[in-house]
Amino acid sequence: MTYALVTGGSRGIGRAICIQLARDGYAVIINYVNNAEAARQTKLLVEEAGGVAELLKFDVSNKEEVDTCLEKWEDEHPEDFISVLVNNAGIRQDAVMIFMQDSQWKDVIDTTLNGFFFVTRRVLKGMLTKRRGRVINIVSLSGQKGLPGQTNYSAAKAALIGATKALAQEIGARKVTVNAVAPGYVETDMTKDLDQNALKSMIPLGRFGKPEEIAYLVSFLASDKASYITGETISINGGIYT
Repeated sequence: MTYALVTGGSRGIGRAICIQLARDGYAVIINYVNNAEAARQTKLLVEEAGGVAELLKFDVSNKEEVDTCLEKWEDEHPEDFISVLVNNAGIRQDAVMIFMQDSQWKDVIDTTLNGFFFVTRRVLKGMLTKRRGRVINIVSLSGQKGLPGQTNYSAAKAALIGATKALAQEIGARKVTVNAVAPGYVETDMTKDLDQNALKSMIPLGRFGKPEEIAYLVSFLASDKASYITGETISINGGIYT
C-alpha cells in the first residue's frame, strides 16, 4: 500500500491535506504531538471520505522520537511505502525581537526547520530506494516577505524554502520531487487571533483562504501531473504577495 505522511495533520491545513490525499487514493498517516482527540477526529473524517488512516504520535523536533516511531512503523509495514511526505508541522510564537524569549526563537525553529530535517531524512531512504516520491513543504507568506512580530517564524519558513531548493537538486535524478507551498492568511486555529477585517483589506481577493484550497494544491503536487515540477515555492495567498 502507498502511504502519505502528513506531519501536524490533526487540525487546520494538515487535516484538510489528510482528507484530500485520502480522496486521491493514498493511505494517510496522521502525525500529531499533543491533541489526540483532534487527531482521532481527522482519522474519522478520512474514513468517512472512504480513505484509510493511521495515527502516529511523535514530536517532529525530537530526533529520537522521529527515528523510533518511523522505524517501528516500517517494521510493521514491510510491504508498504511512504511515497508522499507533507512537512506541515509548525508553530507560531509571535513577539517583536527585542522582547522575544530564547524559547520562542528555539521552539519555532525546532518544529519547522529541525522537524523537516529529522522527518525528511528518515523518509527519504525509502523514496530514493524506490526511485519515486514527493516531498511537499508547507511554508508561508511570512517566509517570503517577512512579517513584523514573526522574526522567528519568518526565519524558519525562509530557511525551509532554501532547503526545498537545495534538496530538489540533490535527489531529482532519483525521480523524487521537492516543492514548497506558501499559504497566505488561511482560516485556521493558528490565525484566529489575527484581525481578519484589517487584513482582508490588504488581500486583493478580499478574504482569507480555506484549508481545502491549500489541500488542492498539495494534491496536485503529489500527483503524476506535477512530475516535472521541483524546487519550486508556489504562493497561494489571494494575491497579497505579488
